[in-house]
Amino acid sequence: MARRSGLGKGLGALIPAGESEGPSDSDVLFPKSPFREVPIGTISVNTFQPRGYIDDDELQPLADSIKELGVLQPLLVRPAGDEYELIAGERRWRASQKAGLKTVPVIVREAENVHSLEQALVENLHRKDLNPLDEAAAYRQLIDDFEMTHDDVGKRVGKSRTAITNLLRLLQLPPKVQALLVAGKLAEGHARALLGTDDPAFQLQLAERASREGLSVRAVEDAVRLRNELAKPQTKRRSTQAKSVSTPVLEWQERLTDILDTRVTVSVAGRRGKIVIDFADIEDLDRVAQIIQTSTSS
Repeated sequence: MARRSGLGKGLGALIPAGESEGPSDSDVLFPKSPFREVPIGTISVNTFQPRGYIDDDELQPLADSIKELGVLQPLLVRPAGDEYELIAGERRWRASQKAGLKTVPVIVREAENVHSLEQALVENLHRKDLNPLDEAAAYRQLIDDFEMTHDDVGKRVGKSRTAITNLLRLLQLPPKVQALLVAGKLAEGHARALLGTDDPAFQLQLAERASREGLSVRAVEDAVRLRNELAKPQTKRRSTQAKSVSTPVLEWQERLTDILDTRVTVSVAGRRGKIVIDFADIEDLDRVAQIIQTSTSS
């Protein structure tokens, strides 16, 4: 299956594969561009670096995303005769096979070129006009394949850690919603508002409506808030106390969201309740835990 044109390019957008009118920083570092599209069958896994068991069923969401948007994060490979050996991106490689792709984007590098390639990518991130999803995919690859933290990426590209984390959360949206974002039919603010619900079907329905009717970001936020309220379990005990707990619960929900800098959902049923805290990845979970630990120990 050929990659769809006009959608995200991820790090491929930062490393031009064709000729340009004048030499860029990438051209100086790499006279022959390391970014290219290669047959998926020419890539083999590095047998000396086993990555452990990968559940085939867990690859399906990634395969679905690849069918919709293509491979946003190129695989990292090294030359192996006339073929290539995988350095990073085995899940993407397997998901691309599952999606039926015949070719995949790769970045070809020698081991000694790691620092130079990383530097070129970061420098180009400063000046390339990427859409939010391409930017998020680029940050994800810098974190996954170059072992950077959210803070590291933020410092290298001149953004706050929070900005990096918020952009990464866009990759959690359903592929068809991501496609609307890439096509410019949704703004980043709309996409972030959609992250306020965990219901993929509702996210897509609301995204398509926002695109079709030109809804404002505030309107999307209100629709998500209403959906969440209606989705809460309705019990007799809760309904008798709804008026007395609704306002303070919402206030605490907003306060915790501000304090932890992520979406927090507070629900109450009778005298009991629960708090659900969202996080983008393990590093973001560590950040949230540190905030909670600092607050409770002070």
